Amino acid sequence: MKARIAVGGVILVAAVVGVVVLSGLLDPRYETSAVDQAAPSQELIAKGKYLAKAGDCTACHTSKAGAQFAGGVPIPTPFGTIYGTNITPDKQYGIGNWTSADFYKALHDGLAPDHPLYPAMPYTTYRGVTREDSDAIFAYLQSIRPVAVPNRDNEVSFPFNLRPLLRGWNLLFLKDTLPDVSAGNSAEWVRGRYVTNSLGHCTECHTPRGKFGQLKLHDSLQGGNLGGIVGPDITPDALAARGWSPQALQQFLAQGIAPQGSAYGEMFDAFHHSTQYLTESDNKAMVRYLTGDKPAEPVPFTPSAAIGQDQSTGRRHYLALCAGCHAANGQGKPNVTVALAGNSTVRNDDPNNLVLVMLHGITAKQFPGNQARQDMPGFANSLDDKQMAELANYLRTSFGGLKGNVQPADVQALRAKKAP
Repeated sequence: MKARIAVGGVILVAAVVGVVVLSGLLDPRYETSAVDQAAPSQELIAKGKYLAKAGDCTACHTSKAGAQFAGGVPIPTPFGTIYGTNITPDKQYGIGNWTSADFYKALHDGLAPDHPLYPAMPYTTYRGVTREDSDAIFAYLQSIRPVAVPNRDNEVSFPFNLRPLLRGWNLLFLKDTLPDVSAGNSAEWVRGRYVTNSLGHCTECHTPRGKFGQLKLHDSLQGGNLGGIVGPDITPDALAARGWSPQALQQFLAQGIAPQGSAYGEMFDAFHHSTQYLTESDNKAMVRYLTGDKPAEPVPFTPSAAIGQDQSTGRRHYLALCAGCHAANGQGKPNVTVALAGNSTVRNDDPNNLVLVMLHGITAKQFPGNQARQDMPGFANSLDDKQMAELANYLRTSFGGLKGNVQPADVQALRAKKAP
């Protein structure tokens, strides 16, 4: 009797799996499309090029010294280093033998034709990309020059190097990232949700993760640890609390710099390769989604009335090391340094990014409109943990309106973290 039940259970499971597989095969979204049958129009290729920029494909698939989309970009994860792959139409190393359906499966389900993908490729959020847009991106990628560059082997430890396990990961954690659309949201908000959460995959860096790398979608956009820099909370209330207005956020996405600060670290890459190329309408839609149809008033910057005992010591550090570039009262200097008074990083409740920048510095960058930011040196070798905490607390109280609660132990814990 038990044997019959066991056999019956196996048959039932096999039947369910068979139905799931068959339903996937019959799903029209997984069929080949007209893109595979005829030469795509120039209009479709142009659309795909724009969508590839909106999707920030360059950041993970174009190394600094390599050809466009030829792969080789190292992507560090808690489980090892994943390397961005060659997505040029090269038939040996790239995706020249793929169909539009293969490409859509990779975006939507994390499945390449011959193996599952690691979720370092953000299919967990790209799964919201429509088949129509997926086909346009595929048409564009197939139109560029093929580059015969072999893919680098990933450096992932056992057992995470066993790709079949990724099917189990998908079964447990692969879920739609687009939240339900409640009644009353504007069409612009809905478009912005798509640009932000699907194409732009902002969720990937700004959402916390569980111990298996899965997105905690119930805390979507509330901040995510990138191994050093923390992607800050970019929910509407959090943005308003740090002084962001819709107009300032539009400027930041388009130019990489605003009165609240400039892009650095991974966010600079996202701006440089992606957000600056958004159309005006998609820029506004993205901001509408991030700030809401009824944006909260940005909280004005007011220095904290609470003066800690290390306030005067912190100011001495500031005048000696920082004021030459950021000015005595933190107002900054155009095309040299951003203002610290009211700066979004300084005003963040979590001091992680502020301390990391102070320790390791940030590199010089050019922005549109002939704007620039010069190199900022790190002070890891100039200040000890106590002095660094004193400086951080001065900045937070005087220029951020926050409590001066950074401890020397907090600084010590961040010294070994990845630089911005």
